[in-house]
Amino acid sequence: MRNLTPYLHFAGNAEEAMLYYKSILGGEFSIFSRYGEIPGGDKIPAHEQHKLIHVSLKVSDVITIMATDTLDVMDQKVEAGNNFHIVIHTESVEETNRLFEKLSDDGDVEMPLNKTFWGSYFGMCRDKFGIQWMIEFT
Repeated sequence: MRNLTPYLHFAGNAEEAMLYYKSILGGEFSIFSRYGEIPGGDKIPAHEQHKLIHVSLKVSDVITIMATDTLDVMDQKVEAGNNFHIVIHTESVEETNRLFEKLSDDGDVEMPLNKTFWGSYFGMCRDKFGIQWMIEFT
């Protein structure tokens, strides 16, 4: 396992929040992507295309904070408890499969492991205690 990273979910104000965190914690944005910029982003309603699909703030060599905006069109609602994931960056496909299988056991698979448009092997699940996980191998 390479590291664990918090992944925060916002109801349309991820950009404001991440700029705020950067002003306090310092660091640099390594990724700042909007929904309208991704493959198929033109199919997202125009009023939501400016929202952030992914932002990554590298605070130090060992601390990165990632975030996203939820989309109204997908009926995603941010509430306490569903407003974050813990991301595990793995070292192999095998490790990814093993961790995903164990963490989703008696839980729920939110997004099955699969190759993504951004080039990762990635999946999301909720464990039996309700904690949300993203498992990723790049």
